[in-house]
Amino acid sequence: MSETKPTRKGEKRALNLRYKLFITLFLVCLATLMLVWTCLERLLQPQYNAFIHEKLENKLEVMASQFDQAAEDGTVISQRDMFGLTLNPDFWAGLNESISNGQVNLSESCVDISDQTLRCINQVENLHPCLIHEGGGIKFGQGSTSTWDTSTAIALRQYAFENGSLYKILETESGTQQMVVGRTAADGQYAILVSASLARVGEADAVLGKLLPMVALGLLAFCLLAAWLLSRWITRPLAQLSAAARQIAQGNYDVHVDESQGDEFGLLARDFNHMAGEVKQTAQLQRELLANVSHDLRTPLTLIRGYAETVRDLTGDEPDKRTEQLNIIVDETDRLSGLVNSVMELSKVSSGAEKPELVDFDMAQLCEEVAERYDAVCAQNGWTLKLETEEPCPVRADPAMMERVLHNLLGNAMHHIGEDGVFLLRAIPLKEGGCRVEIEDHGPGIRPEDLPHIFDRYYRSRSDAGKVGTGLGLSITKAILQGHGFRFGVNSTLGKGTVFWFQALGPARGGEAKPPEEKA
Repeated sequence: MSETKPTRKGEKRALNLRYKLFITLFLVCLATLMLVWTCLERLLQPQYNAFIHEKLENKLEVMASQFDQAAEDGTVISQRDMFGLTLNPDFWAGLNESISNGQVNLSESCVDISDQTLRCINQVENLHPCLIHEGGGIKFGQGSTSTWDTSTAIALRQYAFENGSLYKILETESGTQQMVVGRTAADGQYAILVSASLARVGEADAVLGKLLPMVALGLLAFCLLAAWLLSRWITRPLAQLSAAARQIAQGNYDVHVDESQGDEFGLLARDFNHMAGEVKQTAQLQRELLANVSHDLRTPLTLIRGYAETVRDLTGDEPDKRTEQLNIIVDETDRLSGLVNSVMELSKVSSGAEKPELVDFDMAQLCEEVAERYDAVCAQNGWTLKLETEEPCPVRADPAMMERVLHNLLGNAMHHIGEDGVFLLRAIPLKEGGCRVEIEDHGPGIRPEDLPHIFDRYYRSRSDAGKVGTGLGLSITKAILQGHGFRFGVNSTLGKGTVFWFQALGPARGGEAKPPEEKA
């Protein structure tokens, strides 16, 4: 379970992530529910009316098209004279047939057809009550007169003739609603009105009014439960990571977080476990560094103290002995100074406090200048430094930093020099521009298990155990090469030797620094 850290005096107590997620999810559900409720309340009536309107318009269009066709053919649909109204039986039989075969569905509808006298010539009343006019069930063609000329019907007919079309919603005092649509025939001689009831939407609205509160309460309860469970499910991996982080802070680096999830939390868990492993390794290396540095500091300090006491108490006025012992004191002091400088240099380069000053220069020439400085030490120890720089190698880098890299790698090669006493320095120009620099020794080589960590700070391989040094030289080299964006790596074979290499970018590619790549 997640824990809330105690607040200091004067600080506000903040909600943890679980409760923030719970509140957010619940508010989202509540807002969604309110939106749905509002839509049902406000859109049900308009959407239903639009649906009924479309159906009525389709019925009206089918019927009006037959009137339009009759007018085009010159067919007389009806005629009024002193004897009354006469209907064309063939036309009305055809219209009645289209109704009977389902081409026009007039169920639960009222139809009123009138001429320019605003009097009805035919009607259908399959709706009760029919707000256009009340009556019952007369089909087309079954009568020659009509008495359903109510004031409402006359007003609707007049509106249709004056405007060419009609759309009205009629309502009684009791609340009964009906929709009426109409249009005139193409010749303007007839008006067709069709109506349908809107009672169903009112009934549906009443039912929804009773159901929605209960449904809303049920949905709110479900949202509360779902939000609580979802917030717990989402925050559980974070709580596990938080607990694991606290264990690491307490010094338990063996903690492991479940990374079986296939989502972002699983990826985060894998990254966390990797980080924990790196922290464990770093802590171990730091402990080894402290031990190595303590030993390296203790030894020269002991020697310095011993020889200083000898100079003070024993040598007296013997200049030779005093000079020898003072030289030892100076050498050990230089050794201490070098150790401190290495630690400080690594700190500056790794932190980015020391930025490379990029200029164009010849790497081959720099290799020659550095190699000359090893002539004396090679002659003294019987070693041979072979320099292979046949062509110029223009690069863009910081010359001072590159010089440190060469010294570090050459010093490492001398530290592991083989029985033949030979180590090599190569500067190889690259076709794409730049230079590949290789430092090779014929020493014992590096164990495969040590290769992935050879550039790590504080790291010393098992073969270096007991040797003087802190293992910072290669770490400084790595930091410098990374700062330049140069590729670098090491290849080694046990019993045959090791080759350290890096590739410096050419002047034309100075701004195209690639990420460093370590290869074993």
